[in-house]
Parts: sequence; C-alpha cells; structure tokens
Amino acid sequence: MSIEVVDVRPHERHYGVYMVRLEDGTERIATKNLTPGKRVYGERLIKWGGDEYREWNPYRSKLAAAIVNGLKLVPIREGTHMLYLGAASGTTPSHISDIVGEKGLIYSVEFSPRVFREFMEKLVDQGRRNVVPILGDARFPYQYAHYIKGVDVVYIDVAQPAQAKILADNADYFLKPGGYVMLVIKAMSIDVTAPATETFKQEINTLKERGYEILETVHLEPYDTAHAMVIARKK
Repeated sequence: MSIEVVDVRPHERHYGVYMVRLEDGTERIATKNLTPGKRVYGERLIKWGGDEYREWNPYRSKLAAAIVNGLKLVPIREGTHMLYLGAASGTTPSHISDIVGEKGLIYSVEFSPRVFREFMEKLVDQGRRNVVPILGDARFPYQYAHYIKGVDVVYIDVAQPAQAKILADNADYFLKPGGYVMLVIKAMSIDVTAPATETFKQEINTLKERGYEILETVHLEPYDTAHAMVIARKK
C-alpha cells in the first residue's frame, strides 16, 4: 500500500531542496523536477501544488546523505556553474541540475565509457540542457580544459587515491576566486588498511596545504560506510 504525501515545503537551510512529509509522519528530501514526467534512477515523482518533485534518495546520493545528516552549507543555487568530477550514471548530478535550473551549468566528467553512455541516456538525452557531458580522466584536467569556463563550485566523487589532490588540481584550472570545493572522501578507495578517520584527516590536510579553509565536514553513515563530505573555500 502506498503512503500518501501530506505536505511539501522548502528546506529551511538549502536552496532548491524540499522537505516531503508523508502521512506516516516520516520526511524525505526532494528537488523540483526540471524535466517533468521523467525519472533518472527510478525515484518517486511527487505532484504537489501544481509542481512535480523528485524524491532524493540518500542511499543513492552522497550529497543527499550529507544533507540528511545535517550538512549546513551547500554552495549551490539557481545559476551556479559547477564542475562535477565522477558523474557516474547521473544520480546526484540530476538533482543538482534541478537546483541550478536553466541558468546554471554542470560540467560533468566521467571516465568509464560504459557509465558515460548511461549518463548520456539518463540526463542529456532526456532534455537536461544544463548538463555538459565530458568523457575524461579527472586526474588530467588539462585534457578537457578547452571545454570549461570558470566555475563557482568544483565537486568530486571518484574512487581514486589522492582524491583531495585531484580536486585541488582541477580547482587550480577552473575555480573562480572565492569559489567552493566539495570533496566526497571514499576512505576505502584510498587506503583499505588505515582507519577511515585517519584517511579523512589526510585528505583534509591536503586541502589545507593547497590553501583551502575547511568550512564543514559531515560523515555519511549509515548511508555510506567510511565516507565523508568536506566543504572548503580557497583562502
């Protein structure tokens, strides 16, 4: 039996994010669908007040997990231009696409040709014109530098060692002065032998050494084990 939606309201803290309250008293987060009637990853579509919203699953999106876990700063608004490293099949980029709207832009870099094709089918071919797909390796930003103008945010979610270094290298190329970086630390992709907390410190220290002020760190359990989200800004 389906559970009915009883209220949809703007999130008290985050632009473009909405709280959906269900009749059983539980709440979910959602974004307003930029391409009404179309799903990206099987998410529930919610009609309310003449608009359509897409439920944002924290088990499928690290950014959603961070928001649900109390992240205070999400530097993404209408019109934001972003470089997204590790776009995968497009779950999180699709919700960011909803948030930044038609005035925004998401340069979306993915390394795997197979996954890139899936990204194209789910986002670009479905009419999300604010998404710019780039098949490339985030370790080598010079390879796709000719595609990208300055961005307000650089976001990384890759299963690579040296995640903070890759982020900072891309930010050196593309981040506007005063811009933000968003780092998803996947501890097990960096060192399976070290405690996750030590790996988090190591990656955060790399950002500090590259001149970034750490603004916020949120762990992503129970949605993702040994993961953390870091928000920082160039000093």
